[in-house]
Amino acid sequence: MLNLADLPTEAVNQRTTNLSSLPTIEALRLMNEEDALVPIAVNQVLDSVAQAVERIALRMKAGGRLFYIGAGTSGRLGVVDASECPPTFGTPPGWVQGIIAGGREAMFQSQEGAEDNRENGARDLEAAGFNVGDCVVGLAASGRTPYVLGALQYAREIGAWTGGITVNEQAPMKEWCDIFIAPVVGAEVLTGSTRLKAGTAQKLVLNMISTGVMLRLGRVEGNLMTHLRPSCGKLVDRAARLIMTQTGCDQETAHRVLESCGGDVTKAVLQLRA
Repeated sequence: MLNLADLPTEAVNQRTTNLSSLPTIEALRLMNEEDALVPIAVNQVLDSVAQAVERIALRMKAGGRLFYIGAGTSGRLGVVDASECPPTFGTPPGWVQGIIAGGREAMFQSQEGAEDNRENGARDLEAAGFNVGDCVVGLAASGRTPYVLGALQYAREIGAWTGGITVNEQAPMKEWCDIFIAPVVGAEVLTGSTRLKAGTAQKLVLNMISTGVMLRLGRVEGNLMTHLRPSCGKLVDRAARLIMTQTGCDQETAHRVLESCGGDVTKAVLQLRA
């Protein structure tokens, strides 16, 4: 039987054992120093992240979708990344989805027990309409969350593509992943609090996956969000600036054509270029 104390996510950080007695600035400096180790760890797994991006993009070009599934902090990070794809990249509804153990309520209030049910992971993925042409990325700091393992096993059994993001190199989820991504961030500043370094590592990898996939799908031109959805005043102004940058038109023209194209930046640029 696994001893939880043996998990890297439960390890005691010997550099921070006096954390509670430090002056505020020293405690924060120590946190910052530990956080600085995270991008270094992510750098070590970039080859795996790149492989995941390429595989996911190929599936999505063929009509597949991308699903993130997790529990607690990991699940919330997946939902956040998925929810930001439509305004940033103009993705259709359902193209990128986030599923969290415990459902919508778990985004706002902890539902810790929800992660212990393996069958629910498979059930929730199936209920979302997941099929063989789709991709799923399981998110679990420890890499052993039953809910996530159940989802990955289900996806693998129906022949879909599977990936996993964890900070545990020896995680059980590895068995069910086509691509396994495990940046080793070390013990947390606050023992066991994986919303810290582990969460930051997962967020960095998720940023790379979603942005990298959209690059490969042609939803970015240069370093411009050419497919953004201008759903508020700030984004309307940003969309107009994108049009101005790409066509050389003035601000008034950019806004006028953007409105005539129903807020579609790509259409507006093509119309002005024509």
